[in-house]
Amino acid sequence: MALPAFEDLASINDLLAGFPHPWFMAGGWAIDLHVGRVTRPHKDAEIAILRRDQETFQNHLPEWEFKYVIPGKSGLERWKKGLRLDLPIHEIHAVSPGKADLEILLNESTGGVWRFRRMMEIARPLSKMGHKSATGLPYLAPEIVLLYKAKEPSEVDEQDFQVIRPLLADEASEWLRVSVEACYPEHTWLASL
Repeated sequence: MALPAFEDLASINDLLAGFPHPWFMAGGWAIDLHVGRVTRPHKDAEIAILRRDQETFQNHLPEWEFKYVIPGKSGLERWKKGLRLDLPIHEIHAVSPGKADLEILLNESTGGVWRFRRMMEIARPLSKMGHKSATGLPYLAPEIVLLYKAKEPSEVDEQDFQVIRPLLADEASEWLRVSVEACYPEHTWLASL
């Protein structure tokens, strides 16, 4: 099976042209954008936005159908226009009239600071929340992606960690080590950070 290419993400960039707030490719795609090559197959495309921008995002795609995940429950709930989604809700699924789909992950922030929803004391300046790829695609900083993946790492999460770990800047690696240690003191990744 051929690996997907970064060109497959161009439609997302086009779709979000004109969205007036920060957005970032998330998950495995963010890892690959940081590496500069596609390292594995991807089952979906996830983007991260700030929770405070959710209504603007919904209005940006007026023809799309939105549903959200309620943690601990099966199924999806329709996200009605004007309904503000607060924690613990953080995952939205969007489907276009043409049946394209997108997963949106709501991220917490206060002022100019990104906050980890599982432990709000863990923070990063919004200026360090993401980067841009060589082709101009915004992506979530890999240390933030790995912190989310650290909770219960799957096989692909472990693969993403092994791929990106040697490429993390010292400061990003130290931030990730301190953050993982605060959340998961016995985590196997700590020995490599």
